Formats: sequence, C-alpha cells, structure tokens
Amino acid sequence: MSRIGRMPIAIPAGVTVTIAENNRVTVKGPKGTLERVFPAEMTIKQETDEQKAEHIVITRPNDLKKTKALHGLTRSLLKNMVVGVTEGYEKVLEINGVGYRAAKQGNKLVLSLGYSHPVEMEDPEGVTTVLDGQNIIKVQGIDKEKVGQYAAVIRSKRSPEPYKGKGIKYQTETIRRKVGKTGKK
Repeated sequence: MSRIGRMPIAIPAGVTVTIAENNRVTVKGPKGTLERVFPAEMTIKQETDEQKAEHIVITRPNDLKKTKALHGLTRSLLKNMVVGVTEGYEKVLEINGVGYRAAKQGNKLVLSLGYSHPVEMEDPEGVTTVLDGQNIIKVQGIDKEKVGQYAAVIRSKRSPEPYKGKGIKYQTETIRRKVGKTGKK
C-alpha cells in the first residue's frame, strides 16, 4: 500500500468537497474553488469517523505499478486542493543585481533585468504577484501548480549566475558560487 495514498485527508471546517461521476472533484473553501478530474481507476470516498470529522479516503483496485503511482499522486493532488482553498500558496522570489528591479502596472509585472527592454508579464488567472520593495516578488494563489509554474517562468527570465549571484532566485534557494578568473603572475 502506498504510504502517502492510504492516509486520509482531513476536511477542515468551512470546506465542502463534492465528488461527481468520472472522479470530478470540486473543493470549495474560504479562498475560492478548485476543480479537477482524477484518474478513473481510483476510488475517492468521503467518510465521517466517530468524532464526526469529515475526511476523504482514496483506494486503488490492484497492485499494478501504474495504479500504485496514481494512488499517491491522487492523494497528494487532492490534499493540495484542500490546503489551497484554506491557506493558499506563496512563492517568494528575490532579485539580485545592480539596476535589477520589479514594478507593478495593474495586473502586469514589469521587470528591469539588464536587457535593452523591460520584461512585461501578465499575471495568469488565479495567480497574483505582490511586490515587497523593488526586489522581492511574492507569487500567491490557491492552485499550487499554477503558483509554482508562474514563479518558475518569472525566474527563467534571468536565472541566477554562479559568479556574482545576479538574477532572480527563490528566497530559500542558495546559489553555489564559483571563483572567477585569476590574472597571470
């Protein structure tokens, strides 16, 4: 049995989970609504235990390698949906470099990254960017996948280089620095 897949997902107060046919699951919470279709092989059930606490249990039909993998994946994706509608997700990016800065114009993020032109990026639906000063960008949203993807796209506009550490990096990321060239003696 998958260690992750067999763990039940607790449904906090204020969150409603609707399981329709074809494993279409809708999760509504205080921050918004998320919907996703899960693989048809998995059985998703909503149960209530002795303490009247709601939780979701995912079971698999057999022990084939594919269904074992889908078991843990389905549980993780469903858990991310529940956490997203209650707490939301956030990725923090940091801009390092002389003259590198970020600005907001409505729902557009304008980045000055040492190119001949400013890089303009429109916030995707369901994701917002918040600036903390000129060099900290917070990407926020309820869908973990969209938040992570948009943060990765922003980082790819000027990924950090190992010699001076200039570029856009995640706040938790550490850049492995290299020693530059040394002159002849």
